[in-house]
Amino acid sequence: MSTPYQDAQRAGQDAVRTTILDRSIDLLVSEGPAALTMRRIAADIGSSTKVLYTMFGGKEGLIDALYREGFARLRRAQEAVPRADDPLSHLTRLGQAYRAHALAEPAYYRVMFEQPVPGFRPSPDALAVAEGAFETSAAAVGACMEAGVFRPGDAHELSKLLWAASHGAVSLEIGGHFAPEEAGPRYDALMAAVGRAFLATPPGAAGTEAAPPAAPPPASPAGPLPRTATTTEGEGRPA
Repeated sequence: MSTPYQDAQRAGQDAVRTTILDRSIDLLVSEGPAALTMRRIAADIGSSTKVLYTMFGGKEGLIDALYREGFARLRRAQEAVPRADDPLSHLTRLGQAYRAHALAEPAYYRVMFEQPVPGFRPSPDALAVAEGAFETSAAAVGACMEAGVFRPGDAHELSKLLWAASHGAVSLEIGGHFAPEEAGPRYDALMAAVGRAFLATPPGAAGTEAAPPAAPPPASPAGPLPRTATTTEGEGRPA
């Protein structure tokens, strides 16, 4: 019977790296940072410790790699979102992808944001990977500004404000503070409220009529953002 390491070797070096990282993060979350030793990881996947030291340099390098991997996966999830013709719809889909990815990868989410290893500080390269994970979202916010959905401003700054709101709601959901049937509606309400503050024409402004937000489709993990008269009909919510 082959080991996880042997199976990964047949698939290539990238698969070996993924196998090591996934086992490492499982140990970190289930048993804590004390379990994250090169000897323990090597024994669990069936490799030598030399393989781990060659690839990561040591425990600090391994943790840094976990941090980078989490943000790299988030970026891939964002980039995989199909582009919609309407910029607000696309921003909505990015928000849905952020929440869905966090719920699907809670272990990596904790490494990215909760500092489960005391004293760990991401390297400059890791911080650059983290910053790059939100380029897709910032570009979508910029497209909304260019289309007149949001008022003009700093797209990167608004993207980070939307991220802060989304992150807070998702963190509470992952932490078990919201029941599953409550988490979605609360996320919807929060993101709609934040997005409303940046609309080019706020709902209820002079000469406009504020339309009530449409109900989200049953299968959607996220809700709508109020639209201005210049946008096409449909649902939307910022990432």
